[in-house]
Amino acid sequence: MVIFLISMLVIVLLLLAELPVAFAFGIGAIMFTFATGNDISFLVIHGFNTSGGFALLALPLFILAGILMAEGGISNRLLDFVNSIVGRLKGGLGAVTVLTCALFGAISGSSSAAIAAIGQIMIPRMKEEGYPEGHATALVACSSVLALLIPPSIPMIIFSITGGLSVGAAFLSTIIPGIMLTVIYCCLNFWFLRNNTLIKVEPALPFVQAARGVVTSGYNAFWALLMPVIILGAIYTGIATPTEAAAIAVIYAIPVSLFVYKGLTFKTLGSATVRAVIMTGSIMAVLFFLFIMSRAMILEQVPKQLAEALLMLSDNKLVILLVINLLLLLIGMIVDDISGGVLAAIIFLPVVQALGIHPIHFAAIVGVNLGLGNVSPPCAPMLYMAGGVAKLPLNKYIVPTVKLLCFGHLPMVVLVTFVPDLALFLPRLLMGIE
Repeated sequence: MVIFLISMLVIVLLLLAELPVAFAFGIGAIMFTFATGNDISFLVIHGFNTSGGFALLALPLFILAGILMAEGGISNRLLDFVNSIVGRLKGGLGAVTVLTCALFGAISGSSSAAIAAIGQIMIPRMKEEGYPEGHATALVACSSVLALLIPPSIPMIIFSITGGLSVGAAFLSTIIPGIMLTVIYCCLNFWFLRNNTLIKVEPALPFVQAARGVVTSGYNAFWALLMPVIILGAIYTGIATPTEAAAIAVIYAIPVSLFVYKGLTFKTLGSATVRAVIMTGSIMAVLFFLFIMSRAMILEQVPKQLAEALLMLSDNKLVILLVINLLLLLIGMIVDDISGGVLAAIIFLPVVQALGIHPIHFAAIVGVNLGLGNVSPPCAPMLYMAGGVAKLPLNKYIVPTVKLLCFGHLPMVVLVTFVPDLALFLPRLLMGIE
């Protein structure tokens, strides 16, 4: 346990020194392996075998599908559709941002993709309409992590595979929290802007004209809105596994982006594929070293020792859950959502199972917690990415970010942690899990 804690400290220090994530975890994993006297060749073989599993093939496929849909003009169709419904309300563009990030999450499964696709469009647009630039940036950053909760979530795929859980059940566990958080962020957006007199609001349209606009934009966005229906429908009807559904998503995205929306060309198709390969390679390098470290930790019985340490801290399940939530928040602050999902499965899943907490319930806890950590300073990878898109210093958007997190995301973490039915209702209803 002492060697493990020292290795984790080294990893954290290397990350704070801005060493690439894969190298930081690689150094930590090698250090832990040699310090504990484990056979490095055996662990490397385990890392390669786990990284090459069929289920993990869903990762590059969903990444490619998300990039293709972003390049293919899908985000613009989604924005126009949502804007036709709520865009003419005061603060409506903010709600459009939140809802579109949620919809885009159901297509790409990636927070960073949501910021890149939606933030580049909506932040300048909100600023033009009189929104405070800090509020616009914070809203995009906080809404982007809805992609962790709305299936198909790439971090949930990785967490499920690492923990040996059903990917479909893990997907279902975060749907209700994701929808609730979407509604909460929309309401907070309207509330924070209620007294702002600088926001431009387009005049309301007659009902018939407004309805016609919704129908037209919905028709234009039909192929975009159909994609998550196909993906999730294939998974939950048993027609396809998550990996096969990811392949279907790619096959679907290419002709829609090329020939329907025509935002993608054969030239940009090649560059989008290269981007997906680069992103997948960087993620797989991180996962490879994490898989090595996880096996070494299991051989050294670190999860068991950690569970015993937490049980010595208190015999109250609620107290232990609060401690685990705090540790998950810290992990989310330091590393990206995918790495955080692997660490949560390696370190804490055996602990919560020993405590009698349902692993699918814990999947939802991990999803909402890592999302909170990814936009919480000091590291906050998604928050800084949104700031980079807006070209703003941190002091311009940190206050509205903290307000959204304190009144929106943090209460959702508490609810999901202490109301298990929010996570377990749909998996029990649709998949019959116990």
